[in-house]
Amino acid sequence: MKFANRIKHLLVDCGNISEAELARRLGVTPQTLNKKMHTDNFSTADLEQIAAALGVSFEAYFVATDGTKI
Repeated sequence: MKFANRIKHLLVDCGNISEAELARRLGVTPQTLNKKMHTDNFSTADLEQIAAALGVSFEAYFVATDGTKI
């Protein structure tokens, strides 16, 4: 699933928060967030900021064949 779709689901789960409200919380224009959502172009830092703005956590890591998280 693309990150944009995951974010849309998260907005609903966090109380039907609008993309405009998320943009406000992130300190960016709604147009900037809309472009990122449309292109699904998010850096790890973007995703961490979105998580913080919504009061959730974001974890990014690789999992080795032995189960070790890297």
